Amino acid sequence: MAMMQRSGPEAAGLNLPAYSPEQQRALTGNQVTIGRRRHSTGDTPDVDLSVPPEDPGVSHQHAVLVQQPDGSWAVVDQNSTNGTTVNGAEEPITPFVPVPLQDGDRVHVGAWTTITIRRG
Repeated sequence: MAMMQRSGPEAAGLNLPAYSPEQQRALTGNQVTIGRRRHSTGDTPDVDLSVPPEDPGVSHQHAVLVQQPDGSWAVVDQNSTNGTTVNGAEEPITPFVPVPLQDGDRVHVGAWTTITIRRG
C-alpha cells in the first residue's frame, strides 16, 4: 500500500484483486529474481508476478533476493519504477544497495505483492 500512497491520483485507478492465493517457493541458488515476464523477449524472473492476478506496479526486473556469505538473504531493488519496501516502511529502499533480511521480514513490491521471508 505504500506504493499506492506514493503514487497519488494514479493509484485511484488500481483495483486490488478479490483473491490472490498464497504461493510458497524455496530460496535456492545464489539469487532469486522478482519481476514480471517480458512478453517481447520471453525473459521470465524466478518469481513471476505477471500471472493472475498480475500486479501492475511490479517492474519487469523489480528486485533480487541475494544469498549472503553467512547463508542469510538480502533484497536489492533493481531501480524499479515503484520501489521496494521492507516491513511496511514508508520510504523505498535505495536501488542497488543490499538490505539484510531476517526470518519473517516482509518485502513489498508493486501495488499489493508482499513476499514473506521464512527460514527453511
